[in-house]
Amino acid sequence: MSKIERPRYGIDAPPIPAVLGAAGLAAIAGSVWWPGGRVPLAVAGAVLVAGAGIYLHTTLRGKLRAWNGILDRAGLAGDERLLDLGCGRGAVLIAAAQRLPRGRAVGVDLWTADQSGNRPETTLANAAAAGVADRVEVHTADLTALPFPDASFDVVTSAMAIHNIPSPEGRRRALDEAVRVLRPGGRLLIADPSMFVRRYADHLGRGSLRGLGAGYWYSGPWISVSLLDA
Repeated sequence: MSKIERPRYGIDAPPIPAVLGAAGLAAIAGSVWWPGGRVPLAVAGAVLVAGAGIYLHTTLRGKLRAWNGILDRAGLAGDERLLDLGCGRGAVLIAAAQRLPRGRAVGVDLWTADQSGNRPETTLANAAAAGVADRVEVHTADLTALPFPDASFDVVTSAMAIHNIPSPEGRRRALDEAVRVLRPGGRLLIADPSMFVRRYADHLGRGSLRGLGAGYWYSGPWISVSLLDA
C-alpha cells in the first residue's frame, strides 16, 4: 500500500530565515578572527541564529497550533461557510475545513512568492491529502476587491496576509471587504503582526485583541502576532 501524503504548507517568506541564519553563522565565524569584538559578534551571531530557528518553528509548527486553538475556540457548528483571506498553501483553510463537515471553506489569494511553492494546485493537493477536498475551493482574487456578494460568509479568517498590502488605504479596503462579505452576526478572525492588528481594530471600531504567544513569533518578540476577534 502506498503511503498517504500529508499536507505540506511550506515556509513563510523563506529568504528571511535563510538570511538570518547565514548572517548569524558569519558573525560567529568572524568573532574568531576579531579579538577586539569577539563577544559582541558572537552574541549577535547567536541571536540571529536563534531568530532563524524561532522563525522556522513558527512557520512549520507554531502557527498551526495557534490556529487549531483559535478555530476550536470559535465554536463552529460545522455547517458554516468560511472565507480565508490570503489562504496560501491552505494551513488555516484546511484546518477550518476539517471542522466544517457540512460546510464550505473558500480560500482566496494572489499566489505571490511570499510563501514557498504558493499556487492553487498545491493548496488543492493539500486539501486532498487532508481528506477535505470535497469542501474546499480556492479563487484568485485581490483582498481589496473580493468577488463575492454581500453577506455571503459566516466566518472570515486571515493569517499573516493583510499586512502584505503595501498601503494603509489598501489594508483598510481589505478590512472593509471582509466585513462586507460577512453575514449579520458573522465572525472575523485576523492574525497579523501586533502593530498592524491594533490599527485594524481602530479602523473597524470593534473587536478584541489577543497576543498569540511565543509560538507565533517571527524571529523574536519584536515580530509578535496578535489576533483580532470581531
